[in-house]
Amino acid sequence: MPPKTKRKLLADMLEDLSKENFDKFCRQLLDRGDVRRNKVEGKNYLDIAELLVTTYTESRAVGVAVELLREFDCNADAERLVEEAGRQSTKPAPSDPASPSAGASGAHAMAEGKHFVDKHRSQLIDRVCETASVLDALLENEVIQQGTYDEILAIPTHRDRMRKLYSGPLNSAGNVGKNILLNILKEKEKYLIDELMGKK
Repeated sequence: MPPKTKRKLLADMLEDLSKENFDKFCRQLLDRGDVRRNKVEGKNYLDIAELLVTTYTESRAVGVAVELLREFDCNADAERLVEEAGRQSTKPAPSDPASPSAGASGAHAMAEGKHFVDKHRSQLIDRVCETASVLDALLENEVIQQGTYDEILAIPTHRDRMRKLYSGPLNSAGNVGKNILLNILKEKEKYLIDELMGKK
């Protein structure tokens, strides 16, 4: 089965919201000031999904929707959307042993019931130097949003940037976000990750 488009993911999520939460979502969208009232009021979930994609582009629309959901405490729906988007963006399928996707490293990532990035938290905080490019990739993969990106990038030291990343966005993103971070670190900090993986 082909992966869902971002538009379809958004439409499915919006359709599953209660009427009250759908109305709250639309109000939050209007409060951002990026869209006109007549584009939102009286529209159905398909219209709003289309509006999100045309306003924010395919790459940003899911991240914006997650932000909006969290603003009125629809955290379970936000988490589901992040997970679903993560599954769609990690192709080939996780069952493919040759896959470089986040899912493929799941067994190693979850060794001993604890995620790799949690198990090696102190080492990653101390030794990851490419924090700017890691943040770029996390933003691109919608693990963090623009506001969080700007806030963390403004922190002067690599260690404090990593601490801030662990204390907020990584907790919110769950294992999907941690898998994405691990894949980014494999690319940006290859020798460090190889060394830590050797330690199990």
